[in-house]
Amino acid sequence: MRTNAINILLADDDVKNSLLLKKFLEVENYVVSYVPDGITAWEIYQKQHPDLILLDVNMPGMNGFELAQRIRETDNKVLIFFLTDRTEKADRLKGFSLKGNDYIPKPFYPEELIAKIAERFEQRRINAQCRYNIGKTLFDSNLSMVTFDGITQNLSARQTDILVLLAQNIGNLVPRNEILDTVWGDSSYANSMSLNVQITYLRHILAPDKTVKIISIKKKGYILQIMS
Repeated sequence: MRTNAINILLADDDVKNSLLLKKFLEVENYVVSYVPDGITAWEIYQKQHPDLILLDVNMPGMNGFELAQRIRETDNKVLIFFLTDRTEKADRLKGFSLKGNDYIPKPFYPEELIAKIAERFEQRRINAQCRYNIGKTLFDSNLSMVTFDGITQNLSARQTDILVLLAQNIGNLVPRNEILDTVWGDSSYANSMSLNVQITYLRHILAPDKTVKIISIKKKGYILQIMS
């Protein structure tokens, strides 16, 4: 079993179908803990802090809505999927108001659930790749934004592309020609001058964070340096 497997907590009082679903998930290399009630689910959640919680709504002790509400009081990151035969509009709205990430009516095909789980974690992986911690600054290349000390500034498309190259190579020289070829498509004189201008803008945008500095190496390229 892979060491970086996704951990899932499955809470549902339908023991027979839940154990079958558990087997389906484990075949896909997910690590699954199963419990038949909400109180035990809360105890396991506190011990394991899983990546995903699959919640039936109608459970003894503490129902799925109550458990989700308790979890969301301190944890906005864990994914919560409701698996339930309560399909009325009011129930679905209740689930999403509790910041449930999905609401899947029973009965469902296990393959459908597995596809939803895979898609959700793949999206998280992609989003994580778009975020860079640059010193004390957060750079989100997907949104073309940098945030420092609660203040967010927008970047242009080219500024974003340049900063991605620098952020992927923190402390290392990124050659001018590599930046020009990647961002502009060629290293003409005009584009080279444009690069100088964009670096100036980036320095200004990053200036509030005194731990971050873009260093110029004459005729060679740039280094994004993080100061301690």
